[in-house]
Amino acid sequence: MAEDRIVAAIEAMVGDKLARELVRDFRKMRADLATKTLERASPGKFVETFVQCLQQIASGTYDAVPKVDHYLDKVAATQGKLPESLRITAPRIARSVYTVRNKRNIAHKGEVDPNTIDLAYAHHAAAWIMAELVRISTAISMEEAGRLIALLQAPVGDLVEEIDGVRLVHGDLSVRSELLILLHSHYPDAVPLAVVKASLSRRGPSTAGNKLRELEQAKFVHGDSKVGYRLTSAGFKEAVAEIQTLVKPEAA
Repeated sequence: MAEDRIVAAIEAMVGDKLARELVRDFRKMRADLATKTLERASPGKFVETFVQCLQQIASGTYDAVPKVDHYLDKVAATQGKLPESLRITAPRIARSVYTVRNKRNIAHKGEVDPNTIDLAYAHHAAAWIMAELVRISTAISMEEAGRLIALLQAPVGDLVEEIDGVRLVHGDLSVRSELLILLHSHYPDAVPLAVVKASLSRRGPSTAGNKLRELEQAKFVHGDSKVGYRLTSAGFKEAVAEIQTLVKPEAA
């Protein structure tokens, strides 16, 4: 599994816990970019975990709640135990991601739709940071590092596309998977049944309603045809699992 290989590559520097959290946060950013689900906090969480990684490398310990912007702006450059790329370049890149996350619409929904370019930038910047951690790792060969860096830089395809107000979920998917991904792209908003049917118009006229009732019985969605449907916490986890399977880089 590619994720386990990336964890193995960087855990010697930061430990298993932080390595897994950083890979998890990066995976969430890939999923959000694929579905254009831009109000998630994944860019901020990724940067926070990265700061903890820098602290671990520099001092052998890390703060449970680090002062992210202060560390990246004032502290990282003074840490002589950090390799130069992690002391100078990576903190500046990470701080730019944190700035985009806090000052633009990635973190919070507003009247103006979040800009897809913002999350695309955050994802590419995070991929650079991940690739740099892999590159300087001494736990793997240069050949393996090259293969993992290629995986980290694999492009993210669009799972959800919006055309004239209608969101289309791409891929050869079951109705269940398509509904979960569609509702995930709107989360936490409730989605009117008419909007769901418009997105699944290629299916039979009663297909969306029937499958929504099945998902409701499984407690993955909640709502009705009047107020609309939204994912429950269990449904959100199920949708994320579907998305992560679809956007996961193929193992080299």
